[in-house]
Amino acid sequence: ARAVAKRPDVLLCDEPTGALDAKTGIMVLEALAKVNDELGTTTLVITHNAAIQDIAHRVVNFASGTIASVHGNATRKKPSEVSW
Repeated sequence: ARAVAKRPDVLLCDEPTGALDAKTGIMVLEALAKVNDELGTTTLVITHNAAIQDIAHRVVNFASGTIASVHGNATRKKPSEVSW
């Protein structure tokens, strides 16, 4: 809430669902999507959960500290459609 209160241009989220069960993780992803849509904030989500990439506009994969691939999602899933 503090991070969003200042209406940042970019919101960096490091493993926001890392220690959460799937139900709570989906709630967090829905909140991030709402912030992104309603405030126009660019949201960067760093995660090891490959399923989360399906909700993103753009996905950047890293390997050995460098960009390994970049792709966009033509169709995106809603957080509630993601399973892990």
